[in-house]
Amino acid sequence: MIDKPLFGATVILLIFGLIMSYSLSSYAVVKFHYNDFHFFIRQFVAVTIGISLMVGISRLDPDRWFKPIGIFLFSTFLFILLIMPLLPESLVHSIGGAKRWINLGVTSITPVEFYKVGFIMFISWSLVRTRFTRGRMPLKEEIKLFIPYVMVLLISTLLIAVFQKDLGQTVVLSATLIILFLLVGSSFRFFSLLFGIAISGLAVLIISAPHRMKRIQDWFISIDTPANRLETYQISNSLDAIHHGGFWGQGLGNGQYKLGFLSEVNTDFVLAGIAEELGAISIIIITLLMFFIIYHIFKIAAKVETPTYYLYCVGTALLITFSFLINSFGIAGITPIKGIAVPFLSYGGSQVIASSLSIGIVLMISKKIKN
Repeated sequence: MIDKPLFGATVILLIFGLIMSYSLSSYAVVKFHYNDFHFFIRQFVAVTIGISLMVGISRLDPDRWFKPIGIFLFSTFLFILLIMPLLPESLVHSIGGAKRWINLGVTSITPVEFYKVGFIMFISWSLVRTRFTRGRMPLKEEIKLFIPYVMVLLISTLLIAVFQKDLGQTVVLSATLIILFLLVGSSFRFFSLLFGIAISGLAVLIISAPHRMKRIQDWFISIDTPANRLETYQISNSLDAIHHGGFWGQGLGNGQYKLGFLSEVNTDFVLAGIAEELGAISIIIITLLMFFIIYHIFKIAAKVETPTYYLYCVGTALLITFSFLINSFGIAGITPIKGIAVPFLSYGGSQVIASSLSIGIVLMISKKIKN
């Protein structure tokens, strides 16, 4: 029997995100002369596919299908990420020098969203196969053992953070991988070494990119004085939208800051748009639902007996946790904005389908728990 509360909470967030994609996209509809239901229909198709995937995958036998699905997702989307910089502009549209989306005529996909799922599946399977049989090891042996995984992460960083200029996704993957290393028994010395390298690499990626330095500067300005927030357009309007919503909100469809003041209000700033229209109470409910999902994934991880499934569930829970926290902290001005979508809520078919796919695999694993 699958974990029905986990499935139910995920569907609630998906449907709520579908409703908000219609409400928050009104300005873009007018600006680009789209049909009133342009964004709603696209999101509806993605949500329908996502829920269908969850149901379909949850019925599979994880002992038979986990490895093939993981290897397929990892190898396929790693290859796509590798060739994306070489593809023509007609197929991979460049925005700000970053090629993140592959055009498929009426729609487009974001390969990194599916790559994250495959990355966690592959790492979970491979780590158990190579690490759990070793026991305690000297630091030099640990480095030799884990270096292939670090190289995979470095390649991922090059493809995602450098070529696609998407540092946020790299931070999420790196933090998740480091914690998975701890869970398979890496020493504190190795953890400290890897953490130091990760922080140094992050600093280099930030310093070497002017647009990232600008984000850091804007963030420091935004936390200085309220007057200086006039210089940080997005952060200022995000905070104002949250403040304008108050506790109960202005009402569904009555948001003002979605009318051209907040760009990408139905994607990266969806929480700010929701806060204005439905108030702080809606953010509290969303947070509770999100952590209900995360709790149930951790609960499944704690009960499942297969180490590979345990690591995958923990990795999936961490991906959702880091993505939600980084986005919510960014729109609240607590940390710099990273441009990471809110799982299940943000507009975007790739994010919705990939997030649903990851939950479907967790539901598939949940059947292995002995009650």
